[in-house]
Amino acid sequence: MNAFMFPQFNIHSTPLLILVLQALILVGLLLKRYVEKKNASDAILAILLLVVSYTQICYTVGYMSWYDTFRNTKINYFLIPAGTAIAPLVFLYVTSITKSNYTFLKKHWWHFAIPISLIVYRLSIFTYDAMQSGFNETQNGFLKMELDQPFVLPVLSVVGFSVMLLYLAFTIQLYINYRQKIKQYFSNIFKLELNWIRNFLIVFSLLFIYDSVQEFVGSVIIDLGYDERWWLNLCMAICAIYIGLKGYFTDTTKLNKLDFSFSPKQISIPESTKETKKEVPNTAIEAIADLMEREKPYLNPDLNLSELAKQANVTRGQLSEIINSGFQMNFNDFVNSYRVNAFKGMLKEGKHKQLSLLGIAYECGFNSKATFNRVFKKLTNFSPTQYLQSLAG
Repeated sequence: MNAFMFPQFNIHSTPLLILVLQALILVGLLLKRYVEKKNASDAILAILLLVVSYTQICYTVGYMSWYDTFRNTKINYFLIPAGTAIAPLVFLYVTSITKSNYTFLKKHWWHFAIPISLIVYRLSIFTYDAMQSGFNETQNGFLKMELDQPFVLPVLSVVGFSVMLLYLAFTIQLYINYRQKIKQYFSNIFKLELNWIRNFLIVFSLLFIYDSVQEFVGSVIIDLGYDERWWLNLCMAICAIYIGLKGYFTDTTKLNKLDFSFSPKQISIPESTKETKKEVPNTAIEAIADLMEREKPYLNPDLNLSELAKQANVTRGQLSEIINSGFQMNFNDFVNSYRVNAFKGMLKEGKHKQLSLLGIAYECGFNSKATFNRVFKKLTNFSPTQYLQSLAG
């Protein structure tokens, strides 16, 4: 990058500056809402965006020629590998959404042991170097040049990669487990399928892959300059805006208020290979099947395990065991199988001549087009239109 007087507004600095300022505004909005409503997820997301924004600010002022104009700026002491802090924040954010009544505890500070240790370490070498003569006239002091850059930075690169990989793996598993859990409780989960968290994890996974590939190319294949690394910073800034906007406008509070208090053993789907598999009495299976056929509770799009258990006069755990073991399904598939059969019955009666396929689906208890199409395809191997055509043929 050529040396210019700060500030320089150019094709590299201007987009980053605009995006970073927008991200900081979203940080403020999230913190304001946290103060008002005390949702831990808002605070965690705000801190996450702040960490990403800090990294982007350091690069943005660089593209604006700060470091060329003020060549003795000590920024290198304060560029901590962001992944070591971002990774646990990603994990805690998803945890705060999916865990009932989540609160940040003292033990959670251990997730930040590495970034806190790095800050203490960098402050220590900065303090030592600052006491050496000539420090004010240079950018990097003795320990920064002789210890940190040749020895510590290569180790930090590996540590940052490992931390991000592990935390992403843990967080993705957390998302998968929660997704499976809500299928044991809700009959319609389109609004509760955690699409926002899925997209949130996809964004960070793609950024992690991009950053890892760039580091590999820059370290092993060819040296990458400031301008070549600009694209990653642009992507991170755009993703920060997306995450901030979606995180602010997506209502996730209902997800961490769901009551899954009954034993996980009661909601596990039994495997046929398990010798300890419970045998469900045929009378219990027949009673639930009769209830579904007679009272048609599946027509209620908001039907959940608790409501059906009340109608059947059993506990949630008992009902879950009957459905899982007796019908070999989770609650979501069990209820939707009745909805699909009701839809098929209406087609055979010619209901499609009066209503659209989606209108019929709504009458059968589905609450969204996406859910209906996905469930129908899963249970019949046909799309609704293909099934209708097969009847006509």
